[in-house]
Amino acid sequence: MTPTLTRVTEQVDRQTFWRRWLDAHLPAEMAGKLTGVVEREGALVIFAESSAWSARLRYAVQEIEAQIRASGPGITEISVRVLPRGAKA
Repeated sequence: MTPTLTRVTEQVDRQTFWRRWLDAHLPAEMAGKLTGVVEREGALVIFAESSAWSARLRYAVQEIEAQIRASGPGITEISVRVLPRGAKA
């Protein structure tokens, strides 16, 4: 596999891991409002479909931040942003 393809595959694997992890640890109605998750260079960025859900998600993430960091020891920063459905990160 080429280095670029390997990197893309690893990114997809991490996105899948975090999406499943968040689905399991967030309330069901909140998990359904996520539009994406990206882990890059020690930062975990979680996207919500609207600013209202982004605000709620920030509070929920604060409550499980220690668990997130335990599951991803390389995570140094966690942020929540808005990404409407159908938009690209």
